[in-house]
Amino acid sequence: MSEIYNRVALIGLGLIASSMAYAMRRDGLARTITGTARSRETRDIVREIGFCDEVFDTAAEAVKDADLVVLAVPIGAMEALAREIAPHLKAGATVTDVGSVKRAVIDAVGPNLPNTVHFIPGHPLAGTEHSGPRSGFAELFENRWCILVPPEDGDAEAVSRLRALWEGMGSHVEMMEVDHHDLALAVTSHCPHLIAYTMVGVADDLRRVTDSEVIKYSAAGFRDFTRIAASDPTMWRDVFLNNKEATLEILGRFTEELFALQRAIRTGDGDHLFDYFTRTRAIRRGIIEAGQDTDAPNFGRGKAK
Repeated sequence: MSEIYNRVALIGLGLIASSMAYAMRRDGLARTITGTARSRETRDIVREIGFCDEVFDTAAEAVKDADLVVLAVPIGAMEALAREIAPHLKAGATVTDVGSVKRAVIDAVGPNLPNTVHFIPGHPLAGTEHSGPRSGFAELFENRWCILVPPEDGDAEAVSRLRALWEGMGSHVEMMEVDHHDLALAVTSHCPHLIAYTMVGVADDLRRVTDSEVIKYSAAGFRDFTRIAASDPTMWRDVFLNNKEATLEILGRFTEELFALQRAIRTGDGDHLFDYFTRTRAIRRGIIEAGQDTDAPNFGRGKAK
């Protein structure tokens, strides 16, 4: 791949930003990568690891002369960050984000940026349960989707350039309307995370199941809930506070389905259970066929050590 941006500034240096840095460096997509993080400890770690060419103590310094600025911070920090960097942005620069909610980010960031820059919200649908500057790896985005939500009057060249960056890092890119994005992600990401947090919380509260049993028998399904529920608590707190409508709508639908399954179990309606599980099993097959997961034994985890 050829160079797409001369200078990229990463604001927030966790899993997504560090993986972007490794991917951009691997494929020569950016000449210079700068970065900053709120925590001095994080900044020191990144200076030690070296995935940024320069690490600054403030966002204002990091964005100076950047052609692309990536906001990789919790949604609740976006508005203050946009205000901080606005006076220091280069004319013609592109500002994007990697947040899991888009309407709230647009409302927080858009009004605080100068009209001399291009704001193109984004969301890479990639991640692990790990966080922090040591968690990144260049292959994170390969064969994963990245959704861009450009404004209707957005600059076509700026959008094309950002799209090329994500494709260069291995992603499939799709454009999406903002409210549709937030509803779709409430189904595929936000509510599953909330349900996982809830199930792990139930296990913690249910004292009739001992801690040792929860650990020993987790391969029965609980383990996969705990992987999701280990995700960054600050990020997920902000997701739910900033995507209320869509999340509550999907949780309402979920509750209705759960009541129907409760009724089927109570009344012994095996046909309803079998038909329901058959339909949901087909969705799993579709995910595997789309290359978004593996059907390898034990989900490709390998043998337990």
